[in-house]
Amino acid sequence: MDFIHDKKILIVDDDEGIRNMIRVILGKEQFRSLSVAETGTDAVRHCREWQPDLVILDIMLPDMDGYEVCRRIREFSMCPVLFLSAKSEETDRIISYTIGGDDYITKPFSPKELVAHINAILRRQSYYEGRSDTSSSYSFGEFTLDFDRRELLRGQVPVALTAREYLLLEYLVRNRNITLSREQIVRNVWDSDYDGYDNTVTVHMRHLREKVEPDPSHPIWLKTVKGRGYIFDDRSAKR
Repeated sequence: MDFIHDKKILIVDDDEGIRNMIRVILGKEQFRSLSVAETGTDAVRHCREWQPDLVILDIMLPDMDGYEVCRRIREFSMCPVLFLSAKSEETDRIISYTIGGDDYITKPFSPKELVAHINAILRRQSYYEGRSDTSSSYSFGEFTLDFDRRELLRGQVPVALTAREYLLLEYLVRNRNITLSREQIVRNVWDSDYDGYDNTVTVHMRHLREKVEPDPSHPIWLKTVKGRGYIFDDRSAKR
């Protein structure tokens, strides 16, 4: 598990006791590269400069909440974010996933619980990094997505996609089997803030499904994850 222990972890919490506790817990688990931040501003700056492999992020911070910190991090990084919160309401969990968080743990937590969450995130991240696309195309069903020519083929026949539909499909395919929030999609496909784009994402997903799904009402590839976003299901594509 050395590949996990070498990962860089940023701990963001304004409570020195919590920061120190997490450092001790991870130190005992042989995590070698740890850093801390006390405010949201410091967290964003440190994340940009240090480029951690995981951010452990408290929701309650003195200058901005953890949700805003995550939004700002998502402007330049897709590193996993594990939220820490004293709240256990479902709405808080849904918000954390919607704005780009990867996992959520409620205070107080046990050392074993924290380590289990961290190891699971880092193993999953390493898996996807190891299988990232270096090829020039990706095939699913009767379709081939040609990254070089930026087009979708059904067999040898081009499928008529708008430029934005192509970008949306490519983003989902390159991040296949990962649930992507609407905000992540807007920032990466539309290069804009999320406000006002909710219906736009819905419309583009519907159009894509009409062009690639055998039954757009029951998609097997371009799936909705209720309350969280969308996913390109690679497992279904290979059945």
